[in-house]
Amino acid sequence: MTIEPKTSWFGRIKAGLSRSSSRLAQGIGDLFTKRKLDDEALEELEELLIAADLGVATARKVTERLAKSRFDQEISPEEIKEALAEEIAAILEPVARPLTPDPARKPHVVLMVGVNGSGKTTTIGKLAKYYKGRGLKVTMAAGDTFRAAAVEQLKVWGDRTNCPVVARAQGADAAGLAFDALTESAARGDDLLLIDTAGRLQNKADLMAELQKMVRVLKKQDPSAPHDVLLVLDSTVGQNAHAQVEIFKDLTQVSGLVMTKLDGTARGGVVVALAEKFGLPVHAIGVGEGADDLQPFDARTFARSLVGLAD
Repeated sequence: MTIEPKTSWFGRIKAGLSRSSSRLAQGIGDLFTKRKLDDEALEELEELLIAADLGVATARKVTERLAKSRFDQEISPEEIKEALAEEIAAILEPVARPLTPDPARKPHVVLMVGVNGSGKTTTIGKLAKYYKGRGLKVTMAAGDTFRAAAVEQLKVWGDRTNCPVVARAQGADAAGLAFDALTESAARGDDLLLIDTAGRLQNKADLMAELQKMVRVLKKQDPSAPHDVLLVLDSTVGQNAHAQVEIFKDLTQVSGLVMTKLDGTARGGVVVALAEKFGLPVHAIGVGEGADDLQPFDARTFARSLVGLAD
């Protein structure tokens, strides 16, 4: 995979977040055209930020910071956006951590979790392409054995990325597949093993039992596995993403997040709210259907794109 210039990725993020940023930018423009930053303006700004899914805590932080420095002064929409971008970047910096496979582990095992429809299987394929493009040996395992479509989808990504895919018949035991995948991946000397899982929430007890069994069998071979459990979240669900984080934290030890479909929503601010509330690493974000539209998460680029500022 060719590493594209950062400006190109910035352009894609900005385009992807255009629904979120246009709503925020218009709201800020409407609020702060020739207006002083008084109590009423601060309250309206806080409401606007909450409506943009940034979360109550973030909205309060931003308005309190502005009140300290600019209260009762005339302030332009651009100044508001700059201050907002700085505050958002400060919240996101601690969680913006790319997933870095440990070279001491052969392979570094990543369990991918999330509800059906979140883009989990596609994300695995894109991650495989990303790391294969950086010279790593990657295997994918089709652990969502319940859905034939998920298995077939992963096989397509295997062909596309020239990465091995471990798959079994529909309905096969997911834990057994995970065990076989780790055996094969270790024998090949892989750097990274990405394991898909089911995302059926209709019966949480069954899903929990399945995930816990997968973890147990992986630990039989490597007591430290899985080394990461990544939760894939569909950004279009907005505040419902909070509930999904809570659910999967109960089901398994979630170590980080991947946010998908940011180009299909005006709710991009939810990334900020999740960072504020849970403090989990955000490893990557997706802003399109293309294989290269999932990239490591950069706090400043995201913050400036979200409020509609140039890089």
